[in-house]
Amino acid sequence: MTDQSSRSYSVDPETCRNFYIDGQWIAPARPTFTSVVNPATEQAIAEIALGSEEDVDRAVIAARRAFQSWSISTVEARAAILDKIYALILERKEAFAQVISLEMGAAIGSARAMQVPLGAEHVRVAREILSSYCFRTVEGDTAIAREPIGVCALITPWNWPLYQITAKVAAALATGCTVILKPSELSPLSALLFAQLMHDAGVPAGVFNLVNGSGPEVGAALAAHPDIDMISITGSNRAGALVAQAAAPSVKRVTQELGGKSPNVMLPDADFAKAVPPGVMSAFRNVGQSCSAPTRMIVPRDRLLEVESIAATVANAIVVGDPLSEETVLGPIANEAQFRRVQEMIDVGISEGAKLICGGPGRPDGLTEGYYARPTIFSEVDPEMRIAQQEIFGPVLCIIAYDTVDEAVSIANNIVYGLGAQVQSQDLDVARAVASRIRAGQVHINYPAWNPRAPFGGYKRSGNGREYGVYGFEEYLETKAIIGAG
Repeated sequence: MTDQSSRSYSVDPETCRNFYIDGQWIAPARPTFTSVVNPATEQAIAEIALGSEEDVDRAVIAARRAFQSWSISTVEARAAILDKIYALILERKEAFAQVISLEMGAAIGSARAMQVPLGAEHVRVAREILSSYCFRTVEGDTAIAREPIGVCALITPWNWPLYQITAKVAAALATGCTVILKPSELSPLSALLFAQLMHDAGVPAGVFNLVNGSGPEVGAALAAHPDIDMISITGSNRAGALVAQAAAPSVKRVTQELGGKSPNVMLPDADFAKAVPPGVMSAFRNVGQSCSAPTRMIVPRDRLLEVESIAATVANAIVVGDPLSEETVLGPIANEAQFRRVQEMIDVGISEGAKLICGGPGRPDGLTEGYYARPTIFSEVDPEMRIAQQEIFGPVLCIIAYDTVDEAVSIANNIVYGLGAQVQSQDLDVARAVASRIRAGQVHINYPAWNPRAPFGGYKRSGNGREYGVYGFEEYLETKAIIGAG
C-alpha cells in the first residue's frame, strides 16, 4: 500500500481553466488567466481562469433557477447531501491538506490537523443544526416562519481557504439557499477540489456554483448584482467596505468578517510559565495569518522581563521551513504582497522604537527563497504605535505593559477592531469579569478548545453578522410573520 503522505496531489489543469456553473465545468465567457504561486518556491504551480461579469450572470441565473426547488426541499434531503459532503472531505483530507500547503504555504502538519478537519466540522455542525432547527413556530395567532434568504454570493480569503468556504457554504445550503462562491484567486486550488467534491456528493445543478476571479471584477459584480439576495465576505476592511458600498443600491443583506488585532490580557495572577507559551503560538498560528490571532500580549509591567524571556525562548524554538516537511511548524507567508507587508511592518516597529527581542527583518537563516519570515516579537510597545494598532497578518507579536487591570482593559479596547480576545487568569470569576468588559465578538479564557458552535464575528470595524453554529445558520434566513395562522 502506498503511504498516503508521500503521494503527490494536484488539480487537473483543465479544471483550473474552467468554472463550475449549473452542475458542470464550463469555460469562461472572456478567457483570461493568472498564475497560482507556491510561496515556498516562488514558482507558478497552476494557471487558473479569471471570471467576468458575464460569468457571474451565468452563475446567478443557474442559482436563481435552482433556488425554486432547493428552497422547498426537505430537511432530510438537505441533511443527506451534507452527510455526503462531510464524508467526502474526510475521505479526501490528504489531497486537501497537500493542496492547501502548496497553494498558501501552510505547514503540512497544520493543514492536516487544523485547515482540513476544522473545515469538515463546519459541515457536520450545519447538518446537526439543520436536523433539529425549528423553521416554524406559533405565537398566539401568528406563525413565525424562517425561510431561506435566496441566492447568496460567498467571498472567501486565502489564509484559511477550505475552512472559510465550508463555514459559509454549509450553512447556506443547510438553510435552503443556493450559492455562488468566489474564493481568493491567490489560493483557489482547494476551492476547485471542493467544487468537484460538491459535484460528486450529488449537489443538484445550480445549487452550488464557483467563479474564480479578482475582487474588482468578480467580487464587485457579485456585490452589485440585483438578483443576489445576500453577500458574505471574509477579507480585509478595504474589501469589506467596497463590497458593502457596491451592495447598497440593491439593498441586499451583507455580512462581513474583516480585520482584527486581538488582545491577550495576562492578568497579574496568571501562571506566566503556562500562559505565555501558548499565547505566543496562538499569535503565530498559520504564520500569524489569522484575523483573530492574539498579536497584542498585554502584561503587568512588573512581569515584563519575565514575559520577554519566556516568549523569546518559545519563538526561537519554532521551526520555519519547507511546509511539506513533517518537522516544520511555520511555513512561508502565503503570497508576495503579504510578505512585503510583514517586512515593512517589522521595519516600522524598529523605527518606532519598540524593543526587538527576537526575529526581525528578512528571512530566517538558511532560507534564500520563498516568502519566509522570522518569528518576531517586540516588547515595550506603546499602544499607539502602528505595530500595535494595525493588522500585520504575519508572525509578529507585540508585548504591551500595563500598571492596572483597568488600564489593561483600556488598552485592549483602544483599537478600531473587535473580533477576538484572550484573557488568562487562575481566577475564573475575575477572568470572566474582565472578558465582559472587552469589546470583541469572541473572548477566550485560558485557551479553551475550539468550539465550532460558538458564534464568530466582530464588533466595530471587524465586521457585521456572525458565522458558525446557530447564529451563523440564521444569517441565511429571512423571518416571515403569518398573522391569523395560529
